[in-house]
Amino acid sequence: MSMFDKAKDLAGEHADKVEGLSDQGLEKAGEFAESKGIDADKVEQGKDFLDDKIGE
Repeated sequence: MSMFDKAKDLAGEHADKVEGLSDQGLEKAGEFAESKGIDADKVEQGKDFLDDKIGE
C-alpha cells in the first residue's frame, strides 16, 4: 500500500474533519482573493467548484 493509499483511507475515515478543514481553507482563500480585487461572484463560483471536487 502506497503512502497515497494510506492518506486516502485516513481521509475516508475522518471525512467530517477533512470537510471542515477544506471549508475553512476555501473560505480563507476566498477572502484573500477578494482582498486582491477579484470579483466576489467569481470567487464564490470557484469556491463552490472546488468544494464539490474536494467532497468526492
